[in-house]
Amino acid sequence: MPDFLEKFFPVVYRKKLDPTINSNYCQYDNQGLQLFTSSLYLAGLISTFFASYTTRVLGRKPSMLIAGIFFIAGVVLNSAAQDLAMLIIGRILLGCGVGFANQAVPLFLSEIAPTRIRGGLNILFQLNVTIGILFANLVNYGTAKIKGGWGWRLSLGLAGIPAVLLTAGAIFVKETPNSLIERGRHEEGKAVLRKIRGTDNIEPEFLELVEASRIAQEVKHPFRNLMKRRNRPQLVIASAMQIFQQCTGINAIMFYAPVLFQTVGFGDDASLYSAVIIGAVNLVSTFVSIYAVDKIGRRMLLLEAGVQMFLSQVTIAIILGFKVKDHSENLSHGLSIFVVILVCTFVSSFAWSWGPLGWLVPSEIFPLETRSAGQSVTVCFNFLFTFIIAQAFLSMLCHFKYGIFLFFSGWVFVMSLFVLFLLPETKNIPIEEITERVWTKHWYWKRFMDDDNVYIEETVNGNGSNKI
Repeated sequence: MPDFLEKFFPVVYRKKLDPTINSNYCQYDNQGLQLFTSSLYLAGLISTFFASYTTRVLGRKPSMLIAGIFFIAGVVLNSAAQDLAMLIIGRILLGCGVGFANQAVPLFLSEIAPTRIRGGLNILFQLNVTIGILFANLVNYGTAKIKGGWGWRLSLGLAGIPAVLLTAGAIFVKETPNSLIERGRHEEGKAVLRKIRGTDNIEPEFLELVEASRIAQEVKHPFRNLMKRRNRPQLVIASAMQIFQQCTGINAIMFYAPVLFQTVGFGDDASLYSAVIIGAVNLVSTFVSIYAVDKIGRRMLLLEAGVQMFLSQVTIAIILGFKVKDHSENLSHGLSIFVVILVCTFVSSFAWSWGPLGWLVPSEIFPLETRSAGQSVTVCFNFLFTFIIAQAFLSMLCHFKYGIFLFFSGWVFVMSLFVLFLLPETKNIPIEEITERVWTKHWYWKRFMDDDNVYIEETVNGNGSNKI
C-alpha cells in the first residue's frame, strides 16, 4: 500500500514514483522490505526450539495457548507501529506465535486422529492456513481503498480476530492422550481417549500408547537420539520435505503476488484482486487433498503435483522471457490473464500436495520418543528456508528476471525424483507401527534398521518371543 510504503519504506516509495527507475523486475528490490517479511520466519526458527521443550514437558495445549498470546501481542504492536523498529518487533512476536503453533498443532492433530482419517484431519491445519491467506488478501484489497493513511493499520489489526480465537480455543481444547500418558497422567489419558474415540473399547490402543510412552521415557535426550542411525530416514525425509516445500517457490508467489502481477502489467488494484483469486484457488484446492490423501495416498498426490508445477513454471518463464523486458514493457491483456491462470494452476497443485503433505508426513513418521524433537527440526527447517526465500526473492526477481521460475522448476524436478525413489507411503498405517511396517520394508531405508537393538527388542516370556 502506498501509505504503508511511504511511512516505513520511503526509498521503495520514491523508487515507485520515479519514472527514470521503472524496471519491471527491480522496483521492489529492497533489503529492509524483505526483512520486514522474513523477520517473522527468523523468529519462528528460533522460537521452535523453546516450543519443542514446552510441547514435550507441558503438553500440546499450553504451546497453542502461548502461540495465541504471542499473536495478540504482535498484532497490537504492528497495528500501532510508529516506526520500522516497532513494526519489526511486532513481526518478531508474530513469528514466535507461528513457531509455537506450527510445533504444537500438527502433533495435536496427528495424535487425536483415528488412523483411517488421520491424513484428512491433519490437512485441516493447512486448510485453515489457506483460509487465512484468502482472508488476508481480501482484507488487503478492501483496506487498500481506505483514504487517510490508516488502511494498513486496520489490515494488520484485523489479525487480532484469529489470534483471539486461537487463544480462546487453546483454553477449552482437551490435551492429547499421547501427551497425558507421556507425562504419567494415565487415567486422564484414558478418559480423553475414550471421549475422542466415542467408545469404551479403547484398551488395545491405550496399552499401545502406554508402551510407546514407556520406551519414550527411556530416551533422556530426544535431540541426541534423533541423530542416531535408526532415526536417519525420518530425519532426512522431514528435513528434505521442508526444504523442498519452500523451493517450489510457493511462498515467493504468495508473499509477493501483487508485486508479481504488477511486474506483468496489472495495476495496483488489479494485482491485489489477482492475489485474492490465488488465495481462493489455494483454499478450494486444499479440499482436494482432504478428500484424496487417505484414498490415493501421499506419494501419488506429490508426484502428480510435481508434473503440474513444473509445466506451469516453465511456461510462465517462457512467456515472460519473450514478452516482458526489463523496462516499461508489459504483457498484453490476454497474456496477462494466461499468466494468472498458470499461476493458479501452480498454486492449486501445491495446495493439494506439498502444502499440506509437507506438514502431514513429518508429523506421522517419527516414533513417540523423538516426535517432539522431530517436529521441532521440521519446523526449524521450514522457517529457515522460508526466511531465506522471503529475504532473497525480490533481489532474485531483480537479477534472475523470468529465470526465477526456471530456478524453482528445477527444484520441483529434483523433489519429484526424491518422492519417486525415497518417500514411502504411510497411508492407513498407525503411527506407532510405521517403523515395522514402513522403514524395515523400504528398499533403501531398511539398511538403517538392521543394527542391533534398533527397532526390535525381544523379551522372552512363557509363551515365547514377543516383538515390541
